[in-house]
Amino acid sequence: MTFAINWGDLTPEQFLTEYWQKKPLLIKSALPGFQGTIEADELAGLAMEQEIESRIVAQDEQQQWQVSHGPFESFEQFGEQNWTLLVQAVNNWSRQTNDLISLIDFIPRWRIDDVMVSFSTPNGGVGPHLDQYDVFILQGKGKRRWQVGLPDTTLATQLPHPDLKQVSDFTPIIDEITEAGDLLYIPPNHPHNGVSIENSLNFSIGFQAPSSQDLWSGFADQLIDNNIGEQRFGDQQRQTTNEPEILASDDIAALKSFMLAEVNNEQLFPQFIARYLTQSHHALELLIPMEPFTDEQVAGFTEDDSIQFLPVSGIKALICDQPDKNLFINGDKFQLTDETEELGKLLAGSAPLTTKQAKSFMDSLKNNQLLTRVLNKGYWYID
Repeated sequence: MTFAINWGDLTPEQFLTEYWQKKPLLIKSALPGFQGTIEADELAGLAMEQEIESRIVAQDEQQQWQVSHGPFESFEQFGEQNWTLLVQAVNNWSRQTNDLISLIDFIPRWRIDDVMVSFSTPNGGVGPHLDQYDVFILQGKGKRRWQVGLPDTTLATQLPHPDLKQVSDFTPIIDEITEAGDLLYIPPNHPHNGVSIENSLNFSIGFQAPSSQDLWSGFADQLIDNNIGEQRFGDQQRQTTNEPEILASDDIAALKSFMLAEVNNEQLFPQFIARYLTQSHHALELLIPMEPFTDEQVAGFTEDDSIQFLPVSGIKALICDQPDKNLFINGDKFQLTDETEELGKLLAGSAPLTTKQAKSFMDSLKNNQLLTRVLNKGYWYID
């Protein structure tokens, strides 16, 4: 299923120019008729699973904040109000929820992290807080009051519970009731607070925003894992110095250049970053076959019009064409050629393939082998 935002007088281009990472925006009736992609009881079922990250944020009778982490066995102890269930990466387990990502196809797919879904009882919320990443929050069933402010360095960080970071009161520039189908965009570092008016569902599309520390750490791991960057610093043109105790500016520049040589390596860095950006931060339901498929079996599957080829829900994929063209899925690299480029793009798009589509590629052994490898990795499966 493909979803599309009803922009009204706005366009995606205007949104990126005027709002993206600049100021919040509420679009009323962005998805007219939208009620959600998963029911509250289904969400509760996911929160009972060991491999799925979930938590409940609640306020007790003394208005003290409490945080409980899943998996949960039941929810009766939380009562009928003042709590919120939050489940991460629901798009990895619900294909319809994953389809919500199509709402923002005007932004590169690698920027997306996951779709978190929350169920809130009356007066449920997580308190005023801010995030370090962009988020689109789509209202499903129910109503919620949202307040969103501007970045404010005077806001104090508060820890009403060791697992709950909030901020002090802020002045909202948006203070609205959201109803089913409304879409709220919140840039990084903008304080916000959502309080449910009645039982409600919210769908939050969160963005991937790695820190410089994350990238350097990941890149260092890549160097170590592949025994790259083991060469030592050299200075054949060294001149004498009268101040041996001083770390000179030209030495600093030389060492800096030495370190950056690997980052500037056009063979190495694009491959690293493509792997890094397609690795899932949350559990996936990979469907690895009990016995690996052969190329002949996969070609045979395309003769059966009753089946289709499906990507695992929530799988991350992209194509990087530096230094040569490769398909990356969940951190794995699949080399592409002119012959396999079209199939590679379809696989990177993570849209289901009909047998007719798949069959059109089977005249090529390389395409056959590519599809077979992806199926044997469990990233795609046959339904």
